[in-house]
Amino acid sequence: MEFGALIIGDEILSGKREDKHFEYLKKTLKKYGLLLSWVKYIQDDSKSIIQSIKESTNSKTVVFSFGGIGATPDDFTRQAAAIAFDLQLMRNNEAVKLIEEHFGDGAYPKRVLMADIPEGALLIPNDVNKIPGFKINDYHFLPGFSEMAWPMVEWILNTHYQQLLNQNDFAEASIWINDVSESKLIDLMNEIVKKYPEIKLFSLPKLKPIKTIELGVKGPSNSVDEALLEIQTKIVNLGYAWHK
Repeated sequence: MEFGALIIGDEILSGKREDKHFEYLKKTLKKYGLLLSWVKYIQDDSKSIIQSIKESTNSKTVVFSFGGIGATPDDFTRQAAAIAFDLQLMRNNEAVKLIEEHFGDGAYPKRVLMADIPEGALLIPNDVNKIPGFKINDYHFLPGFSEMAWPMVEWILNTHYQQLLNQNDFAEASIWINDVSESKLIDLMNEIVKKYPEIKLFSLPKLKPIKTIELGVKGPSNSVDEALLEIQTKIVNLGYAWHK
């Protein structure tokens, strides 16, 4: 399984609000030995949301969608999810009960609208204000507020994907090389990638405060250890010094 994130909101694309879901999801998945494969940011637009859901739905992808499940005129995600999955938008009785229990008479007439979700969707509990998210197959629709969404992500992983947690033999390691250009190391990089096809190599140059490159690999731990040792040896043979 691969993991992806759909992050919805004009306020993020305009810069009025800084996205924090990407960093959180990356760290949380890594904690469980999992990897975030992709992230897509889109505006509050029904057609864009529908298209993005359809494009990212398959049997081997777990997706977390953040934002747009409220009841204001700029919230389109509940309706878009129903259309994308060819389902009816229906009032979920369990969601109604949760909203009524938390808000009492204040559940009506507007908050209860957030109980209208695609038919057959499973609820995702929200411990902050009890307004649930929902799950369709491996697609999970969550609020945009991090204090609500992040505990829901943990609940999803531990409830529905327990069998995937801490099962991957994954490692990442790198070294730093000062005063060298990437072009001087391309042949070395190609040798490593060819010899260790099961790993991913990355090269991250920086110009300040000094010219330096972070060169590393990620993948199965044994291969990472072997590849990094070979990189270290070949860097020295090329006449450069490295450090961690």
